[in-house]
Order: sequence, then structure tokens, then C-alpha cells
Amino acid sequence: MRPSLTYALFIVAVVACGLLIGINNIPGEWYQSLQKPPFNPPNWIFAPVWTTLYVIIGYVGACTFLHHRHSRAMRFWGAQMLFNFAWSPLFFGFHEIALALIVILALLISVYAFIAVSWRQDRLSAWLFVPYAAWVSFATLLNGSILLLN
Repeated sequence: MRPSLTYALFIVAVVACGLLIGINNIPGEWYQSLQKPPFNPPNWIFAPVWTTLYVIIGYVGACTFLHHRHSRAMRFWGAQMLFNFAWSPLFFGFHEIALALIVILALLISVYAFIAVSWRQDRLSAWLFVPYAAWVSFATLLNGSILLLN
């Protein structure tokens, strides 16, 4: 398979899965009724941020797949995808704030682990995950704050 096709497939798959999960787990009345910390961003910000991050995650996944397919980096990339896609159904679908916090902590660990193990072999991919790590760190703080407030 040509590398450009691999990049396209990874990006489309990650964005499509993220979109599908987002559509099926829309924050509704339950979420609106929760107490939130003062630093809670407006709802409209999440879709463009996650879409941008999903494009980056797809690109990095393809790059890692093409060049380091059997590495720990690829395993951490897969793990972060699993945790990422599990969070919304737990939080928004099942209203499991505490369980969602555990999952987002696992997501955060897997994102930072990906950066750490990728640093020597693919510095670009490691750097591209830094904004993702920052956003997931913020989301973890937000999840934890919502748990404490509710």
C-alpha cells in the first residue's frame, strides 16, 4: 500500500470514529445540569479541537504504523485510541463520571508514554502529540473537577 493511502486511511478512520462516537454521545440535559468549574470551556469549542486532534492522531498513527509498526509506540498509540473512544460513552452515555476519570487517566498515561517512547525514533510524532497531551491533561482536570462538584 502506498504511504499516502495509509496516511489517508488512518486520518479518515480516526476522524470518522471520533465523529461517530461524538454523534452517539452528545452532551444533553444531564451534562447541562452538572455543576462545572469556572474554567469549563463553552461547548462549541470541543468539536473543532477534537477534529483537529483526531487529524493529528491519525497522521501520527499512520507514521508510526509505516515506520515503527511493531514498536511500543504503536502499542501505546493503539491503547490511547481505545481509551479515547471509551471515554465519551462512559461519561456522556452512561453518566459514569468516576469511571470516565479512570479511563481518561489511562488515556493521559498512554499519550505521555507514546511521547516518551517515540522521542528517539520519531521526534516529529512525539512533538505532534504534545498538544494532544495538553488537551487531555486539561480534560482530565475538567473530568476530575466535575466529579468533585457533583
